[in-house]
Amino acid sequence: MGFFMSARFIFITGGVVSSLGKGVSVASIGTLLQNKGFKIKLRKLDPYLNVDPGTLNPYEHGEVFITKDGGETDLDLGHYERFTNISTSKYDNTTSGRIYSSVIHAERCGEYLGKTVQVIPHITDAIKNFILRDADNYDFVISEIGGTIGDIESLPFLEAIRQLKNDLGQEMVLNIHLTLLPYIESAGEMKTKPTQNSIKSLLSIGIQADMILCRTVKHMTDDIRTKISHFCNVSKNRIFEAIDTNLIYKIPVLFKNQKLDDEILKFFQITEKYDNDLKDLRAFVDKFENLGDDEISIGIFGKYIDLQDSYKSLHEALRNTGIAMNKRVNIISFNTEDFDEEQFKNIAGVVIPGGFGARGVEGKIQAIKFAREHDIPCLGICFGMQLMLIEFARNVLGFNDANSTEIDPATSYPVINLLSMTKDASELGGSMRLGDMICNIKKDTKLFDIYKESSVYERFRHRYGFDKRYISDFENQGVVFSGFDDSNVVEAIELSNKKWFIGVQYHPEFNSTPLSPSPLFKSFLSAITNR
Repeated sequence: MGFFMSARFIFITGGVVSSLGKGVSVASIGTLLQNKGFKIKLRKLDPYLNVDPGTLNPYEHGEVFITKDGGETDLDLGHYERFTNISTSKYDNTTSGRIYSSVIHAERCGEYLGKTVQVIPHITDAIKNFILRDADNYDFVISEIGGTIGDIESLPFLEAIRQLKNDLGQEMVLNIHLTLLPYIESAGEMKTKPTQNSIKSLLSIGIQADMILCRTVKHMTDDIRTKISHFCNVSKNRIFEAIDTNLIYKIPVLFKNQKLDDEILKFFQITEKYDNDLKDLRAFVDKFENLGDDEISIGIFGKYIDLQDSYKSLHEALRNTGIAMNKRVNIISFNTEDFDEEQFKNIAGVVIPGGFGARGVEGKIQAIKFAREHDIPCLGICFGMQLMLIEFARNVLGFNDANSTEIDPATSYPVINLLSMTKDASELGGSMRLGDMICNIKKDTKLFDIYKESSVYERFRHRYGFDKRYISDFENQGVVFSGFDDSNVVEAIELSNKKWFIGVQYHPEFNSTPLSPSPLFKSFLSAITNR
C-alpha cells in the first residue's frame, strides 16, 4: 500500500490507567493548531467490539454523542466540538467492531480474491484507511487511540499507527503519549516509574514516543523532567505537564504557555500561518475566574447519575452557558428511583434528561408534576419531553394509565408511541431518528421568542414520539405544541400558563459550546434568575 499525503498526522495514546484525559488533550492540541491558522480534523478510534456506543449502557462508556450527520459516537467527540466549534462526523469515530465487521463483510463478498484474511494486513489496512479518509482536505489529522497501552484489544490500532509512520515518512507522523505522573503524599515525592514503564511498553510494540504529556497534580520540577527525558529517550523540551485544573478549557492555555504548539510545528518543520493567542478562549476562562459567589442550583433528575460522563454534554452545556452569562451553575443530580420532594429544597430549576427503559420513570414523572404544580422552571429533553406529556395526561387530562408503549405496551392511552419511520427496524443499533433535523417553530410561542427563528436545526436521537391522535386533548388544556418537523412529528411543547415549562424532543446540549451556548439553555437560566 503506497501513500502520499500532504496532511500531517498526530496520534495520542495513553498509558498506566484510563481516564487520564486523552480526549481533552486531543481537543486542546486541535485548538492550539486551529489557533495558528491550520485546518484540523479530530478522530477517535475505540478498541471495544461494539460497532458503535449506541447500544451501550451509559454506565459502561458514558453518554452517546450524536453528530450532525447522525452518528452515535464516543463522548470525546463532544469535547472535540466544544473546544474547536468544528462539527464532527460519524466518520470520525470507529471501533474494533466496525473495523472487523467491514473486513468480514468484504471477505464474504469475495473482495480478497481467496486470500487468507488476517489481522495484518487486512485489519490494520482497514484502520489505516479510516485514519487517512479525506485527510488531504486538512493540514492536521489528530487521532486518539482509546484504551491503555497493554490492552490486548488495542494492539491492531497501535500496529496500524506504527506502520503509518513508515508509510508516510517519519517527519509526517507525531506520536504523543499521555501518561500518569503520580505524587505520593506520604513520601512527598513525584514518581516517574509508571511513565518509564508506559513508554517502554509502547516501545516494545515498535512505537517511540516523540512527545510526552504527564498527567499530574503538582508542577514538575526540572529534575523530574530530566529524569523522564533520560529514561524515555525524549528531549526535555518535548515533555509537558497536563496538570489538574478546575476548568478543562484552561488546558489549551496551559499547553500554550508551555509552548506545546511551537514544539509540534518544530517537529514537522513548518511555520505557523498566524497566532490568535487563544483570544476568545482566554476571555472565556477569564469570565470563569471572575464569577461572583451568586450561584444557580439546577437539579438533574435522571437514573445514570453515579457516572457524571453519562450526561457529559448536558453538564458542560449548563455550566458553560452559566459562565457565558456570568452565572455560577451548581448541578445537583438526583436518582429518580428514590424520588423525594425534599430534593426540591435547594434547587431553582429542573432538567429531565434523555434516557431509555422503565427504570426510574415514575420518579421522573413525580419530579415533573412537582415542578409543574409549583411553577419551577423545567426543561425536558427527548425522553424528558415525552414524560412531561405523560405526566400531564395522567394528572391534568385524567388519562390515569397514560404511558409510552416503550414502557407499557398495553397502556389504554399510548400518548407516546413508536414513530412510523422506525417501526421496521430489525436491530436496535442505529435504527433511531438520528442527527441534525429541522424544527419548525410556531410564532407567538416561547420557543419562537427564544430562537427568534421560524426554523432551526437540532440533533435528535429517538424512536418514540407523541401520538398526534391526542393533540386536541392536550391543546384544550393549555399545552402548546410549538415545534414540528416537515412531516408534522412533534418536536417541542410548552405550557401556556407557566413561566418556563418547555420540553424538546431534540438534544440542545449537543449543539451548545462555550463560545456559542444554546439559546434554549440561556433562556432556561434567565428564567431561573428572574424567578
